[in-house]
Amino acid sequence: MSQAKVPHVQTDSSSDDDGPTTKLVFHRRKSVDKLLGGRKVSDVLLWRNRNLSAGILAGATLVWFLFDVVEYNVVTLLCHIALLGMLLLFIWSTAAPLFDRPPPQIPEVIVSEQAFREVAQNIHYKLAHFVSILYDVACEKDLKKFLMVIGSLWILAILGDTCSFTTLLYVGFLCALTLPALYERYETEVDHLVAKGHEDLKKFYKKVDSNVLNKIPRGPVKTKVL
Repeated sequence: MSQAKVPHVQTDSSSDDDGPTTKLVFHRRKSVDKLLGGRKVSDVLLWRNRNLSAGILAGATLVWFLFDVVEYNVVTLLCHIALLGMLLLFIWSTAAPLFDRPPPQIPEVIVSEQAFREVAQNIHYKLAHFVSILYDVACEKDLKKFLMVIGSLWILAILGDTCSFTTLLYVGFLCALTLPALYERYETEVDHLVAKGHEDLKKFYKKVDSNVLNKIPRGPVKTKVL
């Protein structure tokens, strides 16, 4: 019995050295690996290093469980972590001479000024990029894009009002850790569904534009008298 074939989605005829040609529906010319930053980031998000990805997911789930389910306080949690760390260091430093082992050393990455500077610069870059996107959408006078962004922010505001900030962050993190891998696996099917949804959305917008927006009365255009 023959399997139903997914309709072909038009692709861009050009190609580059970064990977195969990609779908026009997302307007991208790079592979998913390159779009995610490559190297360690893409290995984690695409589950190529399964142990590391599973460990990060388990850690995020534990943090969400402690703050939202157990309702741990941030100060209490930090104090308990510090107490446990000091207790382990005390036992280690006391038992190290008995087993002819060196005493524990503070990892350099914890007190590295360069590491903190890179994190701060990365956060600043992401924030500035997000603000610039909102500014461009607000000033480009593209009504369709403007309404889509307004609607997305409104939905996000409703979600933020119905669930806690920790849950919202955890859901976002969970989506970031699962959706790229699922898309890479089912890329053809997802592109077909997105292309179909994009066409339906364009038809709906044309109907709204012709039946609603164009019927809004506008005042007469005044001509300047020279």
